Amino acid sequence: MSGGISGRLTDKAIIAFIAKEGRSSKLSDGGGMYLIITSPKKATWRYKYRIEDKEKTYTIGPYPSISLAAARVELTEIKALVRENKDPVTQRRISRSETCAASDNTFKAVASEWLTMKKQQWSEIHSKKSSRAFERDIYPVIGKLPIANINPAIVAKVIEDIYKRGVLETATRILQHLNGVFRYAQAKGLCSNNPASAAREILPKKKDVGRIPALLDFVSLGNILRSADMANISPSVRMAHRLCAFTAARIGTVINAEWKEFNLKSAQPCWNIPRAKMKVKSRFTEHRIPLGPEIADELCQWKNIVNSKVYLFPSPTGGKHIGRESIEKVYRVT
Repeated sequence: MSGGISGRLTDKAIIAFIAKEGRSSKLSDGGGMYLIITSPKKATWRYKYRIEDKEKTYTIGPYPSISLAAARVELTEIKALVRENKDPVTQRRISRSETCAASDNTFKAVASEWLTMKKQQWSEIHSKKSSRAFERDIYPVIGKLPIANINPAIVAKVIEDIYKRGVLETATRILQHLNGVFRYAQAKGLCSNNPASAAREILPKKKDVGRIPALLDFVSLGNILRSADMANISPSVRMAHRLCAFTAARIGTVINAEWKEFNLKSAQPCWNIPRAKMKVKSRFTEHRIPLGPEIADELCQWKNIVNSKVYLFPSPTGGKHIGRESIEKVYRVT
């Protein structure tokens, strides 16, 4: 390699030297930093230093992608590491490893692990609903962020945007899921705190929501059921309400009921709810609900009326079945 220029460089001097010499040259900028020129189109900044009585070389990067000014700034940072007896080459490897780990441990990657784990505990329906909520409301906003970089303000904004759509229950449910994901990440050492814990302050307190008071006596329960019977509602919603009243099943279970689950012609009519439809998979068998003669007879008549071979309460808008809001609204206004 031929000799070059020594002393403080300038961009003008570098460009002129490369144009004249073209290859196999070395330009020193002083302080241990120099530019190795191997061809008219290839030059690299390097820094020679000693640490633990060993001479080493640190590659800063290519010129002109890394300008003279930028190389000098990085040199200052490198020298600071050497003064602290830290090898800059080792430190760069650690930094790249951490960056790589952060890109692998995105919120979406960690949340997917958590959902897979929870899938063993949840019913298939509950698991699918939760996964859809993440895909719809969470991943588009924070899915690509390293989970360690997510702070309370970011989580609060996600929850606030959902709440502003007028779906408090959805916002509350998603916040519960976020708490679970971040606790899981903490347990695996992927983040140091749970930024979802403070986001609860974004949502109104339960006492401020105006929830329907619980019915604690049979007289009140009878009144609301009779009022629902006489309400001006569609036949499908009325029949769903009747099934709720006679079986005490969850509204979500009722609207999702399928004809294949019912044995109406038996001497003891019953409704067999599959284990997969239960919210928690702790059951080892399906859930059997005996049906009294009155509701069994009504269901037989309803089967002849409704135009559906799958769901008891098909959606009039073309969906699978009616929504739970249609039944909840009846109870709210009666």
